[in-house]
Amino acid sequence: MKSRKPPVLAAAVLSASLGFTATACDAQVYPSKTIRMVVPIGAGGGTDSMARLIAQRLSEQLGVTIFVENRPGAGTVIGTEYFSKTTPDGYTLMTVAPEFSIQPNLRKLPYDPIKDFSFITQLTSGQYFLTTHPTVPVKTVQQFLALAKARPGQITFGSSGNGSANHLAGVMLQHMTGTKMIHVPYKSAGPAGAALIGGEIDFMFSNVASAIAHVRSGRLRAIASTGPKRTPVAPEVPTIAESAVPGFVVTGFFIMMAPAGTPREIIAKLNAESVKALQSTALKERLATLGLEPVGNSPEAATTFIQGEIAKWAPVVKAAGAKND
Repeated sequence: MKSRKPPVLAAAVLSASLGFTATACDAQVYPSKTIRMVVPIGAGGGTDSMARLIAQRLSEQLGVTIFVENRPGAGTVIGTEYFSKTTPDGYTLMTVAPEFSIQPNLRKLPYDPIKDFSFITQLTSGQYFLTTHPTVPVKTVQQFLALAKARPGQITFGSSGNGSANHLAGVMLQHMTGTKMIHVPYKSAGPAGAALIGGEIDFMFSNVASAIAHVRSGRLRAIASTGPKRTPVAPEVPTIAESAVPGFVVTGFFIMMAPAGTPREIIAKLNAESVKALQSTALKERLATLGLEPVGNSPEAATTFIQGEIAKWAPVVKAAGAKND
């Protein structure tokens, strides 16, 4: 006699089979509608600019509209928490910067920075300029530090918010040089940059991508960069480490991610398309003008990178005494 599966077991097998087929089919036809790209920082900063660049390129490749949705607040936490609760179907993505890896060391978060997300790829790597308003009477890091020591508690620096990378870079600089400066947080890098150009604050650690045009026009002065080596976009600008503060290195990055639970097939497709976009001549040339280097690694490598960044900032935050004030 031929064996027969019990009705309940047969139904379960059929259901599982249909579920697998549906997932596979969804991945094959993905994307079939508009995609949102969440940015947990306000418009006008480097993260916003990078998100729009990759969204435009992916939109052309995938044949669907990808629009950027800014959700700033609480040092990126508000937008990130919102994103963590969106449907994991590949139609809501997010682009983040170093703030994502700093926040876990500053506060208790309403999400798990690793378990609640599926990392698609690291888009780029880059660094920051130490930029001053042209009226600040310094042209070198040595002169800047001398001025800060002569005027303790009087020099002001802006940031894209409490707990942001440029906030923490400022705290780090004070800790390593024994200086005391006043932090002025803004809602995002855009307003902070505008305040610096307007002379409302003295200096800022500005993302090279968003500051380079203002530096070249003379509206801002870049006295140093924060990378381990000089940025190719402005090789005449020395690093802080080589100038006066050995060991001072703050690098930037942009990573694209999806909510945890997004089908592996969709993550794989987004990864492949992102790598393709980053390898395109047009985008590579555009990134080069912004001082950014394309990466385009695997989801696994991107996850390992974020884990390393979170671990890297932990002792820095503790040593510097940085807090979300």
